[in-house]
Amino acid sequence: MPSSDLADRTAALLSLTAATEERSLSQVAELAASQVDGCMAANVTVWRHGELMARAASHPEPSRLIDVQLTSSRGPLIDAVATGGPMTSPDTLTEERWPEFAAAALRIGIRSCVVLTNNGQPRVALSLLATRPRSIDLDKLQLAELLVAYGGALVGAVAEYGDSRRLADQLRDAAHSRAVVDQAKGILMHALGCSADEALERMRQVSQRTNLRATDVAQRVIDAHASPDDRHRRQPADSPARFGPASRRGAPPADHDEALARLAGLADRPSARRSDRP
Repeated sequence: MPSSDLADRTAALLSLTAATEERSLSQVAELAASQVDGCMAANVTVWRHGELMARAASHPEPSRLIDVQLTSSRGPLIDAVATGGPMTSPDTLTEERWPEFAAAALRIGIRSCVVLTNNGQPRVALSLLATRPRSIDLDKLQLAELLVAYGGALVGAVAEYGDSRRLADQLRDAAHSRAVVDQAKGILMHALGCSADEALERMRQVSQRTNLRATDVAQRVIDAHASPDDRHRRQPADSPARFGPASRRGAPPADHDEALARLAGLADRPSARRSDRP
């Protein structure tokens, strides 16, 4: 009978917040090795359209049987994945269908093997390995079949969860980038006496000339505006002469690009940017 902690250990697989495909497969392999009658070790592999994508094992030595079958292109695992299984090798000592697998199994003391798979994509294959011939009862594999089905669902859930997390991160980064650009745009509108579209276009021009992302240019504008070295030279924020008479709306500085470069921290002196102009 399965041990009493099976429910708790299986429930742990449901914690997607800390799950990875590798960790989840390892837990499935460990559960199979410890809970399925007659099974002493287990390998779990994930296949997508006939290609091995992930693998895990309850023990290091038996995991080498995966490589043996991949190299020889035959074995119970290969046939189970190709046909949908199950595949059995009741006694590796007398096994003639897969000689490379049988020889490798005997070298590490594996005398019998059963491979179960799920249906659909991705395909999860669970290899149950035993140290005695015919020690895994094919009529008592309900738990193993459940683990295979659960493994397939879990791999898909982990992948979808990962996709959702990546999408959330991308949306968060996009929102942050938009906030940075908007803040820098406001600074430039005030400093250069230009419209929002003109401020954005100036940042794009600097971005193209310097091979920096527009967000990085915007951040430099913000950093330059808030620089402690510059703060003591500025007049109070409510002063109309904060940026000098030439920066009032309607009377922009003579060289917008040069002013923007200085604000963005991209030029050390006014002449640095002027020399690049045609």
